[in-house]
Amino acid sequence: MKLINIQLRYFACLSFMLCGTLFAQDIEPRRWNPLPSGTTILGITYGHNSGYVGFNPILEIKDTKVKKGFLTMGYTHFFTFAEKLMRFDVALPFHKVKWDGLLSGEPESVKRTGMADPMFRLSVLHPLGAPTSEYKVSDDDSKETINTVVGAAISVGVPLGEYFEDDLLNLSSNSYMIRPHIGVQHTRGPWSYELTGSIFFFTDNDNFFDGNKFEQKPFYSAQAHIIRIFEPGVWGSVSAGYGQGAASKVNGKDRDDKREGFLWGVAMGVPLTADQGLKFSYIWAKTQTDTEPRFEADTFVVGWTIRF
Repeated sequence: MKLINIQLRYFACLSFMLCGTLFAQDIEPRRWNPLPSGTTILGITYGHNSGYVGFNPILEIKDTKVKKGFLTMGYTHFFTFAEKLMRFDVALPFHKVKWDGLLSGEPESVKRTGMADPMFRLSVLHPLGAPTSEYKVSDDDSKETINTVVGAAISVGVPLGEYFEDDLLNLSSNSYMIRPHIGVQHTRGPWSYELTGSIFFFTDNDNFFDGNKFEQKPFYSAQAHIIRIFEPGVWGSVSAGYGQGAASKVNGKDRDDKREGFLWGVAMGVPLTADQGLKFSYIWAKTQTDTEPRFEADTFVVGWTIRF
């Protein structure tokens, strides 16, 4: 039983990190939507996801489920630098996670609550066909717009969240995540089409579970969105994403666990006032590998924003 418990903790820890890699591959419609320089947006998002993890039967782990509630505070600011429209984002997440499963027929459960790793992002948005100084940015979701915007960004996940080397589940990855990404948005009338490509780079975790060293190769991802403006402030979107990579090593030994992630989602935004709005979204996500546990989850999110 002791050996099985060690296996349970080790594989569950790896599976939780696998899930974290997938959720780093977010679905974000209107990512490249430009707003006037000087605009600031504050927001609070609450979400809940639940899913299952599949293990090799030899580990005698069954009916494994993960549930996570999360609250994220967000800040976005648009500004002009060197005649370019820039965007700066900060996301500060707080998570409550519960893992349940049957170990050799006996129920086991682990809970964690606290701050996860914050994310910082800097973007540059470039409209095609006109200098930024002459480009008329719409701040009212105009249905008459025809334009194309290309963008580039760098995101950094900073390991400031809760992390304990000897714990099964942690809310921090204990490593930096660096994500360059590029994208394009084309708008024609009430319709917008977006495409974003990203590469996730991970620094080593030298204090992985039980004193081990954990390394990950880059994770490559892409996402696409179709967005429809129904009237000013009211919009809906359909999205899909795919990613692969992030094969890992433990103490220098390859685990042969290259991952594939699939996501799709729908979202809708509605105004509360001229400066406030609500966003509702649903995301389905799945990760699979040839040798490690698979993960599948549903996520429901509601967010509030105020713009000034």
